[in-house]
Amino acid sequence: MQETAVMEEESKILSSVENGVGRLIFNNPQRRNAMSLEMWETTSRTLEAFDQNPEVRVIVLSGAGGKAFVSGADISKFESERASVEQTLHYNEVTAETSRVLQGTAKPTIAMIKGFCMGGGLAISLCCDMRYCTPESVFGLPAAKLGVGYGFEGIRRLLEITSPSYAREICFTGKRYSAEEALHMQLVNRIIAESEIERFVDETATTIAENAPLTVGSLKQIFIELAKNPTQRDPERCKPYIEKCFSSQDYIEGRQAFLEKRNPNSRGIETLVRILISFLLILQELILDSSSIQYFMKF
Repeated sequence: MQETAVMEEESKILSSVENGVGRLIFNNPQRRNAMSLEMWETTSRTLEAFDQNPEVRVIVLSGAGGKAFVSGADISKFESERASVEQTLHYNEVTAETSRVLQGTAKPTIAMIKGFCMGGGLAISLCCDMRYCTPESVFGLPAAKLGVGYGFEGIRRLLEITSPSYAREICFTGKRYSAEEALHMQLVNRIIAESEIERFVDETATTIAENAPLTVGSLKQIFIELAKNPTQRDPERCKPYIEKCFSSQDYIEGRQAFLEKRNPNSRGIETLVRILISFLLILQELILDSSSIQYFMKF
């Protein structure tokens, strides 16, 4: 019975990969895609799988049913998942880890928001690189109304995106905000008509997926580094990603495509010269190894 319940919870997170785009769908429309503990855990595993999949170049997160992106935590699960202090601490650790995985993924992320984007839903969207919503979308952090403690990292991310004054208003009042207000506060990039948002997000994701993956990856690493506390930032971590761009086939292809006035065919492949150099270095080590020399002399 427990196994069946877990499987049902896992089915509330849907995923697919097509044309370089990894899609994650919060699939609990009966509860406006409210999140249970298992849904948070499955989200984290799905994002990690996308991160390890070279076929995925960009990730799109959305909610099923058209009424909500994520409306927050599943209150019907509070008694089973957050009744005690220990359970609440575990729940908070899981949600914090999922947020870290989402914000730290090497792939660009897009939140496509239709309807309610509240509490944990807003927290998820703030971890994404870009956020697009419909005119009917609603935003808010109702923690103060529910008596729920809100984590340090979540507030820090909110401060990175909106102003300190707006962040305080959002948190202290627990109010709901319209799409227009969210745009004014810079909680979203754009407001897109309901009939157009899927096409717009698909086109945006496709554009990113078709760009040079090494360049996009290096830019993402820089943004990840910049999102850290200033005392923890290390620009040196970004240098290998930048250098890799200039030794890639994409760099050659990009210049050639520009001269020929056509779209580049970006693949994220390092140049043949770099590969040959690596091969020669390995071969040199083999030759210097006396046992290897004896091995080759047999032929």
